[in-house]
Amino acid sequence: MFLCLGLALIVDGLDGPLARAFEVQKLLPRWSGDTLDLVVDFTTYVFVPAIPAGIVVVVSGALYFADREMKTADNYFRGFPAVWNLAAFYLYLLEPPGWAAAIAIAVLAGLSFAPVKFLHPLRVEHWRMLNIAILILWAMLAFAAVVQDLSPGPYVTVPLSLIAVYFLTVGLLQTPSDRVRSAV
Repeated sequence: MFLCLGLALIVDGLDGPLARAFEVQKLLPRWSGDTLDLVVDFTTYVFVPAIPAGIVVVVSGALYFADREMKTADNYFRGFPAVWNLAAFYLYLLEPPGWAAAIAIAVLAGLSFAPVKFLHPLRVEHWRMLNIAILILWAMLAFAAVVQDLSPGPYVTVPLSLIAVYFLTVGLLQTPSDRVRSAV
């Protein structure tokens, strides 16, 4: 399942640039690629990982994807970007106690509506090359974890956890500076 979800992340990163390069909007003007992309994103990021805490994940994810302001002008996500497939990956990888997993899901669902930024590693221009390099490292480590039945040991789990902290922290650190700029 996580191998398929990982492939979905790759497809999600490539489908937009490929559609623009091949001018699919001009070739098939009747169909909205943007809407189709949101449906696919909703399915892979929200619906598939929704099994453990289905109602919270599906409702907060649906509301997030319906939010017309889900991205900031500088291409960060506004609020937790409903990448529940990644949350599920980490919950399976780290195997926290059930109560901790439930709290994590509740916190992430709450963050979907919080006025905080989350990094979009491909679209945010600030440190883009570093973010992409870290994303590639994450993909290799995640693949190693999946191949090892999500029991890879600390040499994979610790770097994966540090990368998650990095991606979470980058956007959150950007949020206060935006509040200062908007107050001026």
